[in-house]
Amino acid sequence: MKTLGPTKNFLAIEDKYSSLDTASIAIVSAPYEHTVSYGGGAGKGPKAILKASAYVEFYDDEFDRELCFEEGITTLKPLSFGKSVDRAALDILEEQVTNLLDMEKFVVTLGGEHTISTAPIAAHYRRYPKMSILQFDAHSDLRASYEGSPWSHASIMARVAEFFPSERITQVGIRAQCKEEAEFIRSHGVQTFYASGIRRGTYGDWIERVVNSLGQDVYVTFDVDALDPAEMPSTGTPEPEGLRYTEALAVLRALVASGRNIIGFDVVELAPIEGLHYPDLTAARLVYKMLNLAYESRRKQPTPEPPQRRTRTSSRRKQTRRTTPRKGTRK
Repeated sequence: MKTLGPTKNFLAIEDKYSSLDTASIAIVSAPYEHTVSYGGGAGKGPKAILKASAYVEFYDDEFDRELCFEEGITTLKPLSFGKSVDRAALDILEEQVTNLLDMEKFVVTLGGEHTISTAPIAAHYRRYPKMSILQFDAHSDLRASYEGSPWSHASIMARVAEFFPSERITQVGIRAQCKEEAEFIRSHGVQTFYASGIRRGTYGDWIERVVNSLGQDVYVTFDVDALDPAEMPSTGTPEPEGLRYTEALAVLRALVASGRNIIGFDVVELAPIEGLHYPDLTAARLVYKMLNLAYESRRKQPTPEPPQRRTRTSSRRKQTRRTTPRKGTRK
């Protein structure tokens, strides 16, 4: 597997922190776009996230660490799907994620349309058969098919439910679905927290209820349209009344505080808008924050973590480890 160098990888970090051999974390880019039904551009999402990540700070004040140097983050070259679509395209992605998991990497997948999430979910499910799925989304994505395709981005969770126990799927932020999907939720035990119910107080302490619905091991699939368009306009199917960025993080923080383990995640459906940079940076910051939270969840697990792949020294903190120059308001 080939990786991206310091000028193009996630966070623009030096080779010694982004080597496939030594890094604990692997970033997979899946620029797949085949079934988008409104605004296009999701295929450009992974590249935009990687580019914006060069302006994300290494240091996380919440955990007082620079995770990228403690664990290392390698960024794989974007997958090329060629003429492969639907199941054939997903097989390409699933193979790469499976290989990385076999190498004991923590895998983050960047989309692309939400269809791609089927592959990393399947790969993680083989390794973590008791896992739950936490889905941040504006749409429940439970249609049997959409516009003639069962592999539509509007059908991804229906495909997942064909091999994964539907009662272990928790959806947060849903605010657009058809009657068929609502009936599927009721009949298959999907645990759905609607945006309208959150705003009306229907669920009481909704964050606690979301966390309590999940098992010990949790895979997170994060469609950026879960966020309100005021914070995330760069997506193909934006919907009003969305979650705030801080609300989404509050759910993840509560999950970590509960002692649950984030085992992997994907971030999908960013459709960059030319000249509008803040949504790209928001998505990049989301990825790095989710990584910090995931590693905090791993730290809290009762079984010891594998030995560190490297020893952090004080001299490393004194080095300049980003190769992309800082611009704009960065200091």
